[in-house]
Amino acid sequence: MALRAVRSVRAAVGSLCAISAPSAGCSPRPWGLRAGAVRALRTGPALLSVRKFTEKHEWVKTENSVGTVGISNFAQEALGDVVYCSLPEVGTKLNKQEEFGALESVKAASELYSPLSGKVTEINKALAENPGLVNKSCYEDG
Repeated sequence: MALRAVRSVRAAVGSLCAISAPSAGCSPRPWGLRAGAVRALRTGPALLSVRKFTEKHEWVKTENSVGTVGISNFAQEALGDVVYCSLPEVGTKLNKQEEFGALESVKAASELYSPLSGKVTEINKALAENPGLVNKSCYEDG
């Protein structure tokens, strides 16, 4: 979607240049990059802790080879008020895209799928007592 926007902006700028000064050459790069310019992407600790989302609205955030998994804000809003969380036991081995738990709400129930393979080392015990944490803080406490 962002790529489409850039293309349409480029086309609009190119059209404006052609209309305003048809005989003058129009810069093919109105945003200021010179021909032959090199763009680089740097990676570092900040990018390593970014959440990555699946098509099924689960997310994973990795730090020091440990992944934390949750659901997206979109998913928790679609579910409504979560009233029960079924989570795997510590020590359970999971494969990528394998079902590992479920969330039940007043509107619906939804399975949880593992966004990566690995072994469960810890679960959020607070969800057993207060499943509504998924709605209140889906990226931190829930």
